[in-house]
Amino acid sequence: MKERSSLQVTLHVWHALFMREATARMSGDRLGWTWMLLEPIAHISIMIAVREFMGRIRFIPGADFIPFLIVGIMGFFVFRDAANRSMLAINSNSGLFAYRQVHPVDTIIVRSALEGTLKTIVFVLMVLGAAFLGMQIIPSDPLKVMVCWLVLWLLGFGLGLIFSVIATLVQEAEKVIRMLMFPLYFLSGVIIPVQFMPYSVQQYLLYNPIMHSIESMRYGFFQSYRSIEGIELLYPISFALVMICLGLMLQIRLKMKLMTQ
Repeated sequence: MKERSSLQVTLHVWHALFMREATARMSGDRLGWTWMLLEPIAHISIMIAVREFMGRIRFIPGADFIPFLIVGIMGFFVFRDAANRSMLAINSNSGLFAYRQVHPVDTIIVRSALEGTLKTIVFVLMVLGAAFLGMQIIPSDPLKVMVCWLVLWLLGFGLGLIFSVIATLVQEAEKVIRMLMFPLYFLSGVIIPVQFMPYSVQQYLLYNPIMHSIESMRYGFFQSYRSIEGIELLYPISFALVMICLGLMLQIRLKMKLMTQ
């Protein structure tokens, strides 16, 4: 038998883990695929109901309200799920570390990739569905939208690398991290347009790389959209690269501890 290279072994491991994760993700509960599509629809429906009840935010400069929500919610979801689900990847696959070809970081990479793939499919379906219903949601700059989507996934992947170390070594940290995602949901311009917030609050929100990515993606969707000054894509890209490097260093440094927890 021909000896495999290290790259071939790694690719085979990733393929096997991906198929295992995909099967578990689809058959792990009764809703499976259905919930991945129903969750963002439920969020959008609730926000539309709240908007109608409160009578606020009737007009967003350069974008319709529902397409505005779809882009923001799906953008945040790809970040959130990549981070949250990667956080538990090591504990969920601890039995596989008996095979020397499987490393903790492999499980995180594969689970993040799976979440990114699934969310991309759901996002495309939602955009096509909204366009079919007559909404103005076809991207004016598809390349920018794809780059912003990738950056949001990279932010989630970078945080997942770090969170997985914390959650594996300190089990209670998982609950705290999940709780932190809730305020971040509202502080990223997902639901409430950042343009409508006080100027003093806007200056603090500019430190949030997720908000930069979501607003940049809206620029790619809506040609006439106007956000606050200071939005740029280079900031979240740099932030994501720093987190990925830090996460990989932690994975290498604490590899043996992670495998024996």
